[in-house]
Amino acid sequence: MRYRVLGGTGIEVSTHCLGTMMFGAVGNPDHEECARIVHAALDAGITFVDTADMYSAGESETIVGKALKGRRDDVVLSTKVHFPMGEGPARGGNSRRWITRAVEDSLRRLDTEWIDLYQVHRPDHTTDVEETLGVLGDLVTQGKVRAFGCSTFPAEEIVEAHHVAERRGLKRFRTEQPPYSLLARGVEAAVLPVAQRLGMGVLTWSPLASGFLTGRYRQGRPIDLGSGRPALHPGRFDPELPTTAAKLAAVEQLVALAEELGCTLPELAVAFPLAHPAVTSVIIGPRTLGQLQDTLKGAELVLDDATLDRIDAIVPPGTDVYRPDGVWTPPALAQAARRRRPVHERAAA
Repeated sequence: MRYRVLGGTGIEVSTHCLGTMMFGAVGNPDHEECARIVHAALDAGITFVDTADMYSAGESETIVGKALKGRRDDVVLSTKVHFPMGEGPARGGNSRRWITRAVEDSLRRLDTEWIDLYQVHRPDHTTDVEETLGVLGDLVTQGKVRAFGCSTFPAEEIVEAHHVAERRGLKRFRTEQPPYSLLARGVEAAVLPVAQRLGMGVLTWSPLASGFLTGRYRQGRPIDLGSGRPALHPGRFDPELPTTAAKLAAVEQLVALAEELGCTLPELAVAFPLAHPAVTSVIIGPRTLGQLQDTLKGAELVLDDATLDRIDAIVPPGTDVYRPDGVWTPPALAQAARRRRPVHERAAA
């Protein structure tokens, strides 16, 4: 396993980061098996573990905390805050009130005295970014957090946050965690260049594109929409939809490329993000020990320029074959009222 410095933090991390979204009720409810996955990852040289308070409603953090008992000093531990935790108002978001409460809950579940990287999971337009940066800086000063970053922020939100930090004399986001895969290359256009210019570390998520780059879903083969991920989100897997058809068509070309290289499609998929100079670490999120072992087999795969050129021909740089699941949508797009003048004001005369 190779290691890279996370932006300008001076924190050295492994180029593979163990993601734990699948730990707990949503994925693997067996705490002991999840602990074995963590231990196997550490034994393989992975020193970076990423979780979030909302993964299985806090259960993932609890599992990670138990698994790291006795090995905490060997790990760069990352978690996230933003999504609602429980019913009722004011139990989520990026406010000082919520983050102050949420970090204590995460520290308790993780059974640790500090968090190495604390990330804001998504933007929150109900809270001034100055408010968010202020409380995160206070957590660093208090020693509860070593560094903080953002996750799935568009380039303009990252730039705004850095300008606010400069103007107000606040600590700034040191990392960004965007979705990035062979099928979702949109971040190459602005997010990754902005992160490079600002000296941010980058840890990417969803290298397998919600399962489409596992090789499980293929063109011309039936997709069972009644089980697994397709049952949860049938609209994302229906082969009759143009977006799904485009994904499956690209997958066929990528499968052929992987076969020529003598590797599996998942190995090709995980190796791809690491070739970008802005990327520090790629998050892999196994549900089982076997999935972790399969991913680690491809850790030494190197994609040469000729291979990357062929990938560019299949999915052009800076383009998305599909919009990654869970990507934040700006209110200006999500709310029709923000895109439409009142009817009586729309005419030119």
